[in-house]
Amino acid sequence: MESPFRKLPTMEGRMMKKLFSLTLAMVTALGLMLPASAAEETTDEALARVTQAVKAALDLDTDAYDEFQGSWYEDGLTGAWDLYWSTELEEELSISALDDGTVISYDLGLPYTASNSGDFPVFPQGDEAAAARAAGDFLDKVLREGESVKLEEPRGMDILGGDSYRYSGVILLNGLPSPLTYSITVDAADNRVRSFHRTTAEDTFLGDVPSAAAAVRRDRAAKLLTDTLELKLEYVREAGGTSAVLRYLPVDTDTFYVDAATGALLNLTELEDQMGGWGAGGSADNTAAAESEGSGLSPAEQAGIAQMEGVRSSAFLDQSLRAEPVYGLTEYALSSAAYRLAEQEGKEDQVLCVLSYVRPGEEDSCSRTITVDARTGAVQEVFSYAPGMEDGETPALTQAEAQVKAETVLSALCGGRWSALTLYDGRDNTEDRRPYYTFTYVQQVGGIPFPENRYTVAIDSGDGSVYRLDYQYDEDVTFASSAGIVGETAALAAWAGTYDTVLAYRLVPRPLESGDETEARLMELGLTHFYELRLTYALEREERYLGIDAATGKPAAPESGDTAITYTDLSGSGVKADVEKLARYGVGYDGGRFRPDKQLTQWDLVALLASLEGYCIDPETADESTRDTVYSVAYRMGILPRGTRDEGRAVTRGQAVKCLLDCAGYGPAARLQGIYTCTYSDAAAIPEADLGYAAIAQALGMVRGSYQGDRTATRGELAAMLCRLLERQGANAGA
Repeated sequence: MESPFRKLPTMEGRMMKKLFSLTLAMVTALGLMLPASAAEETTDEALARVTQAVKAALDLDTDAYDEFQGSWYEDGLTGAWDLYWSTELEEELSISALDDGTVISYDLGLPYTASNSGDFPVFPQGDEAAAARAAGDFLDKVLREGESVKLEEPRGMDILGGDSYRYSGVILLNGLPSPLTYSITVDAADNRVRSFHRTTAEDTFLGDVPSAAAAVRRDRAAKLLTDTLELKLEYVREAGGTSAVLRYLPVDTDTFYVDAATGALLNLTELEDQMGGWGAGGSADNTAAAESEGSGLSPAEQAGIAQMEGVRSSAFLDQSLRAEPVYGLTEYALSSAAYRLAEQEGKEDQVLCVLSYVRPGEEDSCSRTITVDARTGAVQEVFSYAPGMEDGETPALTQAEAQVKAETVLSALCGGRWSALTLYDGRDNTEDRRPYYTFTYVQQVGGIPFPENRYTVAIDSGDGSVYRLDYQYDEDVTFASSAGIVGETAALAAWAGTYDTVLAYRLVPRPLESGDETEARLMELGLTHFYELRLTYALEREERYLGIDAATGKPAAPESGDTAITYTDLSGSGVKADVEKLARYGVGYDGGRFRPDKQLTQWDLVALLASLEGYCIDPETADESTRDTVYSVAYRMGILPRGTRDEGRAVTRGQAVKCLLDCAGYGPAARLQGIYTCTYSDAAAIPEADLGYAAIAQALGMVRGSYQGDRTATRGELAAMLCRLLERQGANAGA
C-alpha cells in the first residue's frame, strides 16, 4: 500500500527525527506527555496516521509536491503535528493538526509573482458570495461535531488593492457563542482558501463542554446582573470645547456572570485574581520609573535658554528643591539638569527645567526626576523609582498618615484651588508591595466632581516624601446647571436598557486538582488554577456608550470616528457614480464638495491622486505646508517631475491620460511608436507621440467617443478616467 506521504530524503529524515527527539526530551523534562497513540506507535506510524486523516478531511491531493516534513510539538495543554509540503516552484503548504487529525491551522503559500504595474492600486475585484461559499465549504471540513460558525462581513476588500476576503469570529458550540475563535482567508482571484487558524478546547479549557440547556431563566439572570451596575454623576468636558456637561458614568466594577445551571452570581474578577501570579511582574514601580524625555535641544540651545530673562540656574533650582523636605532629596545627588520650552496658547512659552536625581551607593538605585518652572521654581511634576517592598516589610507610614502629608503638600501647591478640591481616589499601593500611597484630588462644582481638573500625588510609605506628582487644571471651563437632571434610579434603568442578557459558553477559573493527571502536570508547572467551560449569562451590547446624559436621560454615544468622504454637489452629475465609488475607498477631496465641472488644474490633479496614498485634503482650504507635503507625495508617486510645480496651470485631457498611465506603469509601452491604432471620432487629429496613450486609454475604457486631448479637462473627467483605470483587471494591469 502506498504511503500517504512522500518519504523524506535521508538528510531530511534525520533532521525530522532529531527535531522529534529534542521535542520529546523537552516534553519529558516538563513532565508532559505525548498522546497515548504515540506510546503505541512509532513516530513514522503516528505521522502517517495523522497525515492521512488530514488529507482525508480536506480532500487534499499532494501529488504535485516534491518535499514533505512532519514533526510533533507540545504547546500548553496539548500538542500538535506540523505538516509541511513544498515544491521546487516555491509553492508550499503548512498544516497543523491535533493527534486526532483535527486541523488547527492551514497556510497555502504560492510562488511570488512581480506586478508589472508598480505600486499603483486597483479596485478590489472578486465575488463575495463565491468567497463565502468557499470559506463555508472549508469550515465544514475542519470543524468538529457540535461546532459551527456564522460568517460575518469579511474584511480585506474594502481597501484599494485588496486581494482577499478575511473572515473571523467565534466558533459556536451547540449553537452558542464560545471562547473558541477562528479566522479564514479566501483569495479573491480564485476563491482558494489561503489560510485558516483556530483555537481548540484542548488548549483553552479543562473538562468537557456542558449542555446547552439552561436551567435558569433569562429574566432572573438579567435581574441579578443589572443589580451589579453602578453609576456616578460627574462633569465631563464636551469634545473640543470649554463647557462641561453632567453625565452618569459607569463605575468600574467587577465582571459578573450568572451560572446558567445553578443561578449563582459569579464574580469573574475575583476568581481570576485567585489565579495569582500568571504573568504577574515584579513589585517595583514601573509606571514612574522612566526618566524624563530628552529636551531635543542642543547644548548651545540649552545654554541660550538658561540665559533667557528670569530663568534661574539649575544650581539655584536644585537648592530650592533641597530646601523643601517634602521632596526628600537629602540622600540624593543631582545627576543631570535639562531645560526645555513648553508652548502655552496665547502666552509666552514656559521654560521648564528637568532635574534628575539618583541615590548613590545602592545596589538597586533609587531615582527621582522633578520638573520645575525655571522662572518661578514651581514644581510641575515628580516621578520616582524605588525597588519594591520585601516580603513581610511593613510601611513606616499608614495610609491615613500619608493622606495628611499629601494634603499638606497640595494645599501649599494649589493655592486658591485647594478649597474646590475633593478626594476622588485613594490607593494603598503597598498592598502590591509598591513603596507608596496614591491620592487623587479633583475639582468639584456644586458637590459634583470634574475629574479632568485634578492633582495626583503619591507619598513614599517609608519617609513621607513626594514620590509622584502631576496635575492638570483648566480655569476656563464652564459648567452646566444641575437643575432638572434625571435621578440616579432613572439613569440606572436607562443604562441597564443598553444591554442584552446573552447566554453563551464562557471561561471560568477553578482550582486545579492533583488527582487528575493533566491538572497534576499543570500544578507541577506552578499553576494553581485554570479555566473550565461553563454555560453562563452575561451582559453584552453591540454599541458603545459613554454613560447616560443627565439632562436627557438618554445613552450618550461617543462621537463618530467616521472619516468617509461625502459630497453635497453631485446631484444630476454624470460622474456621480464614479466619484462616489472612489470615495468609498478613500479617494477624493475632503471638504464636502467635489465640483465635478470645475476646470482641472495641476493642483486639483495632484490633490486627487495623493489621496490614493491616504492624503485626503480639501484643495480649496489647504495651507502652504499641506500643499508642500502633497507635492512631495506627488513627486514620489511620479505624478509630475520635480521642478514643474505650477498649481494653477490648466491640465488637458491628454495630459491627464498621460499622467495616469505613467503612474500606473503603462508609460514605456505607450511611448512605443508605429504599433497603435484607435477608433476615436477624432483619431486622425491625435499626434503620433500621443497615439499609444490614447489607444491604451481607449482599451481600458478611460476615454470614450472623442479623445479631445487638447481640451482642458474637468475634475469630473479626471475622476471618471481614474475610476476606469482602477477597475482594470489584474491580468491587464501594467505594461
